[in-house]
Amino acid sequence: MSIDEIKKTMDAKMEHSIAAFKNNLSKIRTGRASIGMLDTIHVEYYGSMVPLSQVANVSLLDSRTLSVQPWEKNMGAKVEKAIRESDLGLNPASMGDLLRVPVPPMSEERRKEMTKLVRSEGEGAKVAVRNLRRDANDAVKKLVKDKQASEDDQKRSEADVQKMTDKRIGEIDTLVAEKEQDILAI
Repeated sequence: MSIDEIKKTMDAKMEHSIAAFKNNLSKIRTGRASIGMLDTIHVEYYGSMVPLSQVANVSLLDSRTLSVQPWEKNMGAKVEKAIRESDLGLNPASMGDLLRVPVPPMSEERRKEMTKLVRSEGEGAKVAVRNLRRDANDAVKKLVKDKQASEDDQKRSEADVQKMTDKRIGEIDTLVAEKEQDILAI
């Protein structure tokens, strides 16, 4: 494996780490309703636990209300119970075969907890990026040790890897700041 291949692999893995971080951020609740809020909820369906999205259609009615439409009439009560028992603090209201899920505004204390959670997720993503940096640098050191690359190549590679790492960490910091603003906005 050449130094360029090592850098390309590291960059692709960093991109995956940031994509996973963005996915985790989308599941963290802000003051507004979003269909991603219910992604973590599982419902009992014929003896097995399945994600809510596999038994019902979830959509937005307005910025503070979600609509959940179970595909089978007998699933309404189970879906309602699963939403109510989740740790999201939501209280669905049944309207025939449609569930309206109002998203209550968060208290100041809850907002602070959520920002701490966002920061913690951000730190986890930064650790993942730094581990990828270390792995890339170790792979280049192995090439130098095996006499497949020079020490000058190693120094240039380490500088390039550090620039890529700094760029990705900057992206993570930006995402964390944006999510914190979302949470703290009333």
